[in-house]
Amino acid sequence: MVHFVGAGPGAPDLITLRGKKFLEQADVIIYAGSLVNPQLLDYAKEGCSIYDSAKMTLEEVLDVMRQAEKDGKMTVRLHTGDPCIYGAIREQMDALDEDGIKYDSCPGVSSFCGAASALDLEYTLPDISQSVIITRMAGRTPVPDKESIESFAAHQATMVVFLSTSMLEELSDRLVTGGYTKDTPAAIVYKATWDDQETYVCTVGTLAQTAKEHNITKTALMIIGDAVSACSYERSKLYHPEFTTEFRTGTKPQ
Repeated sequence: MVHFVGAGPGAPDLITLRGKKFLEQADVIIYAGSLVNPQLLDYAKEGCSIYDSAKMTLEEVLDVMRQAEKDGKMTVRLHTGDPCIYGAIREQMDALDEDGIKYDSCPGVSSFCGAASALDLEYTLPDISQSVIITRMAGRTPVPDKESIESFAAHQATMVVFLSTSMLEELSDRLVTGGYTKDTPAAIVYKATWDDQETYVCTVGTLAQTAKEHNITKTALMIIGDAVSACSYERSKLYHPEFTTEFRTGTKPQ
């Protein structure tokens, strides 16, 4: 059996209880060494075989899984954050399907949630933003034309940009072309929830300058939109005394 496990955003105690259990039981662990906190490997039992996938190809990863399966061993494929976001898990699952190897997926806390916690931020403030767009700039991995930064910027929703720290000047230009102003609030969160986490609130126009000033070149998320620094927003109706719900009667006549 292969378990795809979300390691969480960085802090080792932010892995799920289920994910921790799988790590403790695993005979083989293949972890994304470029992003996963190595402290999570402390949960591995004695004798567990550990592989760093940052130094491996897909084919090499699959060979380890296949051999473990032949040997009757349980494998954990440990991905950063939640495996379903930029985890490249579908290609692994398809290969396992072809080989008749069983697998499942254990969700994790995504780094976009860790970044919000680092800023004490609510992405979906009433009357400010009720949608979150998760995207990235095109690099060596392309992005479909229909998912351009400009097209998303036109919505004026909250945007979280992964894997784009080295392209912040271009990101700012494309955000402005799409509809954000240069003064739109923005933030950079470096290594969210890690011990060396850094957070910087800036604007769309100063993203590149802020990253340069603090020597941030990778492992960061950019958050764009008014939710970053909103001081005035509509109170949630769910907890308003006038609002009637299934569980309580409000003071305002219906």
